[in-house]
Amino acid sequence: MISAGDFRNGMTFEMDGEVFQVVKFQHVKPGKGAAFVRTTYRNVRTGAVLERSFNPSEKFEEAQLERRDMSFLYQDGDLYYFMDEQTYEQMPLDKSLFGDSLQFLKENMVCRIVSYKGDVFEIELPNFVELKVVRAEPGVRGDTATSATKNAELETGAVIRVPLFINEGEIVRVDTRSGTYLERA
Repeated sequence: MISAGDFRNGMTFEMDGEVFQVVKFQHVKPGKGAAFVRTTYRNVRTGAVLERSFNPSEKFEEAQLERRDMSFLYQDGDLYYFMDEQTYEQMPLDKSLFGDSLQFLKENMVCRIVSYKGDVFEIELPNFVELKVVRAEPGVRGDTATSATKNAELETGAVIRVPLFINEGEIVRVDTRSGTYLERA
C-alpha cells in the first residue's frame, strides 16, 4: 500500500479497479485547512489524463507493471507477432496498441512490452532507430539559404522531413517519440 503523500512521477497505483500512472504531483500546504496532494495522473489502459486532489493519508494499492523486451518478428493482417528473447514464446498483439509508433517498427527490432496482470496495454519502441531512406525528393540547387527540408520515405513506409543533402539509400537516425530526423547514421 502507498499513500498519496508518497506519490512520485512515474509511480503506478490502483484505484477503483483501474491502473493509473502519476504524471505530475504537487504537495500543497495552504495557510488555512489541511494539506493535500494535487495530482495529474493517466489511465494506463485508456490513456485518459485526469486531475484530482488527494488527502495525503489516502491509501492505494501499488500496481506492479511488467516490462519485457521482445523482438518484433512479422505482421499478419492487424496482428503483430513478438518473441520473448528469454523463453522464445511468441505473442500476437493487435495493431491498436501501437498508436503512431507503428510507422517506425521494423523486423527484428527489440521493443519493450508493458503489461499489467498479463494484459498488454503499451508497446515502447526504442527512442532512436536507424532506418534506410527508400525515396527522397531531389534537393533544389540554391535553396540552402535557410535550413530547408524535404520529404523522405523510410523503409517502414513512414514519411519524415530531412535536410536537402539526404539521398536515397542513406541510413538516418529518427526519434520515434516525435518522428523527427536527428542525423545521418
